[in-house]
Amino acid sequence: MTGAGGSVGKLGLIAGGGDLPAAVAARCDAEGRPIFVVRLAGFADPHLIRWPGAEFGMAQIGAILKALKTEACTTVCLAGIVNRPDFKTLKPDLKGATLLPGIVAAAAKGDDALLRKILAVFEAEGFAVEGADDILGGETLPQGALGAVWPTPEQVSDLKKALHVAEKSGELDIGQGAVVCDGLVLAVEAQEGTDAMLSRVASLPADLRGSAASRKGALGKAPKPIQDLRVDMPVIGPRTVELAAAAGLAGIGGVTGRLILIDRPAIVAAADRLGLFVWGEDR
Repeated sequence: MTGAGGSVGKLGLIAGGGDLPAAVAARCDAEGRPIFVVRLAGFADPHLIRWPGAEFGMAQIGAILKALKTEACTTVCLAGIVNRPDFKTLKPDLKGATLLPGIVAAAAKGDDALLRKILAVFEAEGFAVEGADDILGGETLPQGALGAVWPTPEQVSDLKKALHVAEKSGELDIGQGAVVCDGLVLAVEAQEGTDAMLSRVASLPADLRGSAASRKGALGKAPKPIQDLRVDMPVIGPRTVELAAAAGLAGIGGVTGRLILIDRPAIVAAADRLGLFVWGEDR
């Protein structure tokens, strides 16, 4: 069977937190593509139980691989938020114990090295790796304005600086986002994630940021220059728009084709309702 994104075969979805795993699973449903969801304990949304699957600990690598093969999955997709664990507290199975030293060594080099190591484990077992954006039909940020609101030249300047800061941060394997207002960097995303960063911006003094009555500044999200875009591509959804609005920002932007949209119609509706721009910057 040809599934979403033109891929063939049953998908094994390795699901962390956030809305992206459910969006991927729903798209598979819409395309009639069979799916098996590996729900990572402590991270995956409880609502993912509506799809066939099972819950596993992060270090149960052998059990995860066995389940994927038993379910006849041919490809895997890693989607969702998974915070770096305390490796000393993990309880690996036999396969996990064999692989864990190499995974820990990769983690010491940064998150991107860790992700590449994990991808290599699945590829070595014969699974093809798909990006969430491919499964979602390439639903990424287009060039220009996504909704009815267009940024002013000053707001575009803030966005470009936010994207530049995000990219420089990414070179150091720190994060994927930054907020700039009137040329001033208000926040850089690290391990806390975009939602927490925006909440932090909302708590800043009013004279540093915009407001609902006078919106200023922009959130920029960009992939790390060294990352594998099949996993951990930046994501925004309606909640991102709501939190950016609560922080007084004028809008959100990213690099064209390199920012996944979760529920595009809802993003546009929220942005238009709240008066925010959503902008794709061509690079």
